[in-house]
Amino acid sequence: MSTTGRRAGTFCVLLIVALAVQATRVQVFQKHDLDHNSANQRATIQRYAQPRGNLLVAGQPVTGSAPTGGRYAYKRTYTDGALYAPVTGYSSQTYGNTQLEGIHDDLLSGTDPRLAGWAVWDAVTRQQQPGGDVATTIDPAAQRAAMQGLGNQKGAVAAIEPATGRILALASTPGYDPGTFAGTSAADQTAWKKLQDDPDQPMLNRALRQIYPPGSTFKVVTAAAALANGVVTDIEAPTDAPYPYVMPGTTTPLNNDTGACDRAGLSLDEAMTLSCNSVMGYLGVQTGLDRMTAMAKNFGFNDARLDTPVRAARSNFDTEMNKSQLALSSIGQYDTAATPLAMAMVAAGAAADGQVMYPQLVDKLTKADGSQVQLMHPSLYHQAFGAAVAQQLRQLMVDVVENGTGRNARIPGAEVGGKTGTAQHGVDNSGTPYAWFIAWARPAGSTAVPPVAVAVVVADSQADDVTGGGLAAPIARSVMQTVLNR
Repeated sequence: MSTTGRRAGTFCVLLIVALAVQATRVQVFQKHDLDHNSANQRATIQRYAQPRGNLLVAGQPVTGSAPTGGRYAYKRTYTDGALYAPVTGYSSQTYGNTQLEGIHDDLLSGTDPRLAGWAVWDAVTRQQQPGGDVATTIDPAAQRAAMQGLGNQKGAVAAIEPATGRILALASTPGYDPGTFAGTSAADQTAWKKLQDDPDQPMLNRALRQIYPPGSTFKVVTAAAALANGVVTDIEAPTDAPYPYVMPGTTTPLNNDTGACDRAGLSLDEAMTLSCNSVMGYLGVQTGLDRMTAMAKNFGFNDARLDTPVRAARSNFDTEMNKSQLALSSIGQYDTAATPLAMAMVAAGAAADGQVMYPQLVDKLTKADGSQVQLMHPSLYHQAFGAAVAQQLRQLMVDVVENGTGRNARIPGAEVGGKTGTAQHGVDNSGTPYAWFIAWARPAGSTAVPPVAVAVVVADSQADDVTGGGLAAPIARSVMQTVLNR
């Protein structure tokens, strides 16, 4: 071979080696960066190249997919989008995915490795599997009752099956239809901007992502702590609570909303039925900060990682307070704040003999053909207290409904226990009060774990009677009655 030929061959070999090195660098070492580069549309185009898997309620899809005729072949559609938006979240070709649509995006889009028939072959051929389905725990009738009950008011509902933690309803108003901005058109962008500019924040999930002072509904937690720690042993016996009760370290008495509370020696049962601030604040201080904090923690307070699997906002009970602040916190004021989900967990714990279950929004994940990918199981979150305390706590809540401020939650043929709350807020308490109600219900005469526990908050209303008993209790009654009738 001539010198020229050898040189040409060597040069070609070097070119091949350089090409191989460059290909390796791009395809192996830069793969992750290129795959996640915002300019790389391949993954997005592939994601919308086929119909998306569905979110199911009672086995029926509440989502779908529609052909677009554009670069992204299919876009998300929603059946009763506003009804289920607090559950589903949204999937938008322009604005991404949230809540269940986001958490289970890989499964729904068909890119989850668990959907592959033969993972190695699918990886080689880059074959995309049909999207899988997400079966939710939602009861459609309960969800509809919750949304209809809230109506045009600003507020939220969370309903739980106490024995399992399954979420039966998750409502938030005002709401939105995620289908209005699922695509890439000018109309989608206009709909999105309108929602973003709305001062009422219709896209805020108030059941999971908003915290409110719980007011007197928190007295259930205080009562549980006092009973579990022996501060009160007999709910009908007089307590040592004085009247007036001057908060420790201050000259300020803890005032009541009704003159019926203005006397010393009230029992815990009377204090709960009448919703007496002075007694419950006193009992919170007697129980002590550490034990009050521990009981609040049992119900999800101070947990920044409470997932349903959609993450809930952190409910707050301060861990460092003086005694006057503890008195206020024990009646659901000061810095105490909770999501409706956390307060539903309080009611559910009382209903289930002190067992507080992890809240669960998903029953199972399946392939498109219905075969199972993952089955969710009930899981204990905390054992808050024992059965004896739970029985006393349920009696307190029943008396609130039968003889006290929760009368609007009564259901014929059912035993209902609940607690009202009307929480002041704003500068000098100038804001419209938050109207709360938490409750559980079961058929009359039954000793089984009640099938439903619920928390309702109405955060803004034009009604004349802005109280937990007047506004929130009827909504809770409607949701619970729907579940009982099921």
